[in-house]
Amino acid sequence: MEKPAAAVSKTYELSRQIHQMLARVIVGQQAAIQQLLVVILSRGHALIEGVPGTAKTLLVRALAHCLGLDFKRVQMTPDLMPSDIVGTNVFDLATHTFHLRQGPIFTTVLLADEINRAAAKTQSALLEGMQERQVTIDGVSHPLDENFTVIATQNPIEYEGTYPLPEAQLDRFLLKIAIDYLSAVEEDELLARVHEGFDAMRLEEAGLKTVATADDLGQCRQETLEITVDEAVLHYIGQITRHTRDNAQLVLGCSPRASVMLLEAAKTLAALRGQDYLTPDEIKAIAPAVLRHRLILRPEADIEGLTADDIIQNVLAAIPVPR
Repeated sequence: MEKPAAAVSKTYELSRQIHQMLARVIVGQQAAIQQLLVVILSRGHALIEGVPGTAKTLLVRALAHCLGLDFKRVQMTPDLMPSDIVGTNVFDLATHTFHLRQGPIFTTVLLADEINRAAAKTQSALLEGMQERQVTIDGVSHPLDENFTVIATQNPIEYEGTYPLPEAQLDRFLLKIAIDYLSAVEEDELLARVHEGFDAMRLEEAGLKTVATADDLGQCRQETLEITVDEAVLHYIGQITRHTRDNAQLVLGCSPRASVMLLEAAKTLAALRGQDYLTPDEIKAIAPAVLRHRLILRPEADIEGLTADDIIQNVLAAIPVPR
């Protein structure tokens, strides 16, 4: 990490504490931890993609614990109904009135595990909450937590029995975080920890503690808003997203929403790195996670073996970096 500037030392210190604390229960995955912090401090949502067994659920649960955030998990299945997410009105025979039985969406951090296993109508039940931070049940709107965050997971290689997320929903995820296998050294360390008695279901026994309050997160978000951004850097962000719209290898490029989200995510990353100004380095570092799920490749690009990340790197290489 870089040396923190005085104006953003709170955010830098939070990042340092979170990385140290999560190292007690998570082996590796430093980039994913930082990107999840970007999502939470930006008040966005994240889609985590990785094969089973790479600690996606553990990572989100442990991070919510460290930040002192209310956490709930939903296992998305084909028979899950929208009311299973948002809740339903139940008639009370004793009082002859209806009362709301809240669903798991009434929390701060909602983990939607294997989101692409749920049918489209259930996936869409999350859209209002993600965009408006409210849900409508029987015509009545109910507010969610002001810091409500959806962190969804999906398996990148299993397609049978899954429902691809529609572009409108994908576009509402601030980041798509790719989690890969551990390195050989990291996997050996994981095995040693398990052999010594580590239990992922008992985080407190591993020494995991809450290191932030709601006020702390509020201060960090305020510091992020105060990040200085030069006009040339703003133009650089716009060039990146506009370049995807003219790319011959893409059916669909990035919308103006992507430009806004790239700016917000990069500013948060700058604060986490201890800076009070935004540089092209933060933009280039966070661009793949912000943009990869907003691109639709042409069939011929797929046949050539290109990925969204390949095209993003080509775009970044083609645009002059402002001094």
